[in-house]
Amino acid sequence: MKTHQVLFELLSTSRFVMSSYLEDLTDDDLLVRPVDGAHHAAWQLGHLISSESQMIEGIRPQAQQLVARDFARRHDKSRAFESADLWEVSKSEYLTLMELVRSATLNLLRELSEDELSAAGPEFMRKYAPTVGSVFTSIGSHELMHAGQIAVIRRKLGKPVVI
Repeated sequence: MKTHQVLFELLSTSRFVMSSYLEDLTDDDLLVRPVDGAHHAAWQLGHLISSESQMIEGIRPQAQQLVARDFARRHDKSRAFESADLWEVSKSEYLTLMELVRSATLNLLRELSEDELSAAGPEFMRKYAPTVGSVFTSIGSHELMHAGQIAVIRRKLGKPVVI
């Protein structure tokens, strides 16, 4: 298996897991915190969307910004514990943005050569993603990490185990 295939597989698997965990959640479910001090799914989804967009724009700046600055600001870590009024994004809107950004990620991956995957990653990510290829690994791993946190919310809500 070649590098591109492995990265496509990781991104596909992480999206499958996340989509499975989100499938039966409602807009209200997205605002449930599993315990005090933990993030709800709405913040996590916005954070994933914003960070994936930032990562791929770090590799190759897009002709247009994928995620509105206001959206990214509302999902910043500093705002994760603000009141529910801030989180007026529906599950459908989150899913649409997730697909828009992932589509851009996959398109970028298709465009890059093996040599380009070995090039240095964006400066702001080099501590944990030293190469362009490792940026794609970070995107998939990041989504899986948050999927695990959403699995805990599912348990709190009494939702069935899906994976």
